[in-house]
Amino acid sequence: MSGRFHIVKEFGFEAAHTFGHKPLGHENTRVHGHSFKVEVALSGEPDADTGCVVDFETVTEAINGVRAKLDHHFLNDIAGLGTPSLENLARWIAGELRPHFPQLFSVTVRRPTLGESCCFEVA
Repeated sequence: MSGRFHIVKEFGFEAAHTFGHKPLGHENTRVHGHSFKVEVALSGEPDADTGCVVDFETVTEAINGVRAKLDHHFLNDIAGLGTPSLENLARWIAGELRPHFPQLFSVTVRRPTLGESCCFEVA
């Protein structure tokens, strides 16, 4: 049987931000925070010896480095992120992970309490 494999590693972080593009007085112009959930998907064929697309320990190590830059930080201060939207977060996380994983397929960022998410598929 033929097909393609996608492995997924999830992580979470807590962070605060503001949205300066909202009208003056809008609640999101004030500092507020969210619990974020992130799914990182890697795509490829399993290694013939290990049976793994990528060893999950390797994925965890790289994700921990990204998580440390985001968790309990003010997202507006993250270099290269821009406006801390779900879209920009997904793209920024992908940019941080792509040098480690050429098989990076997608990054999905969720705000579960709001029922919102964004999936960035890496080209």
